[in-house]
Amino acid sequence: MEKVQKGDLILLISDLLIDELEYAPAAVTAPFESLPDECIERVFSTAETEFLRDQYLAAGVVGPDSAIDAHHVAVATVSRADLIVSWNFKHIVHVEKIRSFNVVNLREGYPPIDIRSPEEVV
Repeated sequence: MEKVQKGDLILLISDLLIDELEYAPAAVTAPFESLPDECIERVFSTAETEFLRDQYLAAGVVGPDSAIDAHHVAVATVSRADLIVSWNFKHIVHVEKIRSFNVVNLREGYPPIDIRSPEEVV
């Protein structure tokens, strides 16, 4: 978040994340509230992202209970994000999952997406 605050990075924030933050504790939401508007780009779920999410599910990258995780990856992919930073080590930041997301991305004509933990980015 310090890199975003300094303007070194632009943070893509999806409507999916906004929905999740609505019920998150203040300790989780506070860092987002202090970010300057010029350091944030809003991105949105669309029919295209829902299609890609469904392709991840059909390929078994994650199960139906993790459809929201697949949708986060789809929104980032369709938005051409350079990188996803996540603490979700079970469904997103996992070498087999990353490879599988990217197999689907390439099959569907999208570039691979880089996925890392926060510790790898700092």
